[in-house]
Amino acid sequence: MKKKLIATILTLVIAAGGALLYILQQNSYDMVEKAVVIDTPQGVLSGTLTLPKGEGGKLGLVLFIHGDGPINASHNDGYKPLWEKLASLGYASLSLDKRGIGGSEGSWLKQSIDDRVEEARQALAWAKTQPMIDDSRIGVWGASQAGWVIPKLAGKERLAFSILVSPAINWLTQGEYNTRSQMAKEGYSNTEIESQVAYEKEIKELLLNGATYADYAAISHKGEPMTEERWEFVQKNVRSDANADLANFQTPVLLLLGEKDIHVDVKETEAVYRAIIPSALLSVEVFPDTEHSMLSVQTADSELRAWWLSLFQPRNITVKGYMDAIEQFLKEGL
Repeated sequence: MKKKLIATILTLVIAAGGALLYILQQNSYDMVEKAVVIDTPQGVLSGTLTLPKGEGGKLGLVLFIHGDGPINASHNDGYKPLWEKLASLGYASLSLDKRGIGGSEGSWLKQSIDDRVEEARQALAWAKTQPMIDDSRIGVWGASQAGWVIPKLAGKERLAFSILVSPAINWLTQGEYNTRSQMAKEGYSNTEIESQVAYEKEIKELLLNGATYADYAAISHKGEPMTEERWEFVQKNVRSDANADLANFQTPVLLLLGEKDIHVDVKETEAVYRAIIPSALLSVEVFPDTEHSMLSVQTADSELRAWWLSLFQPRNITVKGYMDAIEQFLKEGL
């Protein structure tokens, strides 16, 4: 009996060791990551510059521009599979911690969209000083809220290309779309949805009229209220609309959308992009059964599945075809 117990324990230890080794291998990437610090008038920005291994020639560069929230440079390692793919294509990746995250000074909640554009320009200026970077091959990748940053940036900087993932067009209409889609998915009745939309319209009126946080707190009665910092952040940015700025694009644009996105009305986004950006510059990919973060709906709706994939198959966590579309765009679309 004792020998069987020891054998069982040894088997479990070996299996656990094998699993750990497999996880380490799957989460080891074929690239070089370098910590960077960029001095700006608004305070230091920290981040990561990712390079191909053993690359001796000049590299293109992709600047990553985050969506909403307190995001660090790697997006908790979520960017790393794409960084590896870009490295294999001869591109460096530059991604910064949002202000107040990691070593970046300040607070992202105090930034306007225009502030974020200026920050991106500072990152691009720094990148152009790096000897390994070909400044004629610098482009951007951005998700969600970056859809208001990148079109403005394109009006101020010569970008070699732009890759936009799940961008919205208008801050206000996006918010209503998200409310309706999320509540419908969760099974709320039409009456409940219309009640919530009406309540949120009251809040939007306060935002647009410059009301104070105290004004908001006085009527807030549904769900978890915004913090005062969040209120001020939304108030700075609530009028954001990409329509006018989309005309700034003069170089190739790749638009990546998930058919089942409940945060952004992808039909509106695609229609507006196609109407404003010349067809010779625009490539569009809409992935079926895919949500806002380029995850399959099955993965997005299961924390366990998402965790399992991120641990054991991180290169497969995004929907099939997503990184292939980026690779094809960079190889053939430029």
